[in-house]
Amino acid sequence: MSAHEEEFDEVAGALRRRLGLNRRQFLAATTGVTAVAAVSAVGPLASAAYASPGGDQERGQGHGHGHGDRNALVPEAKRGIILYTVRDVISRDPAANTSLPAGFRRVFEELSRIGYKQVEFAGYRQHANAEGGADLETVEGARLLRRWLDDNGLKAQGNHGFIPGSWPLTQADLDRFKLTLEIANILGMEHVGTGGDPTNSAYKADWDLAAQKWNGLGSIASAAGLKLYTHNHDAAYGFLLDEGPLDELGRPTRSSGIRKLEYFLRITNRRHVYLEMDIFWAHVAQYKHRSYVARNGSTRTDIFDPLKLVRQNEKRFPLFHAKDGKANTATGNGYDMVPFGTGDIDYRAFFSKLDIERRHNPMYEQDNAPGGAEEPGRSLQYADLSYKNLAALRRRH
Repeated sequence: MSAHEEEFDEVAGALRRRLGLNRRQFLAATTGVTAVAAVSAVGPLASAAYASPGGDQERGQGHGHGHGDRNALVPEAKRGIILYTVRDVISRDPAANTSLPAGFRRVFEELSRIGYKQVEFAGYRQHANAEGGADLETVEGARLLRRWLDDNGLKAQGNHGFIPGSWPLTQADLDRFKLTLEIANILGMEHVGTGGDPTNSAYKADWDLAAQKWNGLGSIASAAGLKLYTHNHDAAYGFLLDEGPLDELGRPTRSSGIRKLEYFLRITNRRHVYLEMDIFWAHVAQYKHRSYVARNGSTRTDIFDPLKLVRQNEKRFPLFHAKDGKANTATGNGYDMVPFGTGDIDYRAFFSKLDIERRHNPMYEQDNAPGGAEEPGRSLQYADLSYKNLAALRRRH
């Protein structure tokens, strides 16, 4: 694909998401000729496709949009947060304490005030007393959420949501998956995914089956103009059992040395299946999953390099969870979760080796951000601190 064609596709996609249309609806609404005219790089609609409702640029993808400080490792337009970090605020009863924000709309207002430009959903439920009601996982609910996002200059980039359990798909699972994609398009997302691994198995045969399923689901998502992604913790970076003596059930007991997600990347379609690296959990994997038993019974050491994996597959990691950790070898994971920029994971080194502006969307996450009844405002305080530290990352000269 030529550079001109890539730019055409990018601007067309931005316009389609801004209008809340899926790919098929967009193509039906335009002929080839009018589509070219509509998304010409210099035309007024191209500008509209990139501009957020508040006047900020939606995409910082090499077109002079959202650049701000060119020394910033993470451009302003790419600074995001997964809403799981502030789930306590979303689920709070607004009637119980009117002095504290509660529900999606108020959360969007607070995150916009802090400076965030992107959000990743972790479901669409909030407290029943919040504006819009408890369950917004409907077409009507998505339109309401989209209006609130637009009002606050926020772009939705993805969601940890429904992935069908069946394969081959039951009609019920297919229908629900299509609704998931429709909602994502209404919200203007580029990506849709899940917070779980393709399979929890260590065996090659199960990963082969998972790859078949994800290739199929990814093809459906691509047809809707979306990139399907899986988000993974440390277990998925463990070693695949694919060699050696078989156990009593006929399963391999030893490894060739390939990690499960590396194998998954190798056998899935790069046009349809994508990943979201949780950089904290990838470093936990580096700490925990250091050796394997080879076919001949010997123990071999292989230290995982998260950055190397991304650089080898950079186009397949459109999303990151930017989660920080303080080294603590007294724990099984080797790290304790802390606000972004206060830990020991070298994000400056990590991000400086990648094309964040064009290819990646870092989402701040902290599982333990909610402070409970004793510190009801803590998750938003951590979101504020973490945004400042994310924005402060600078390139080395």
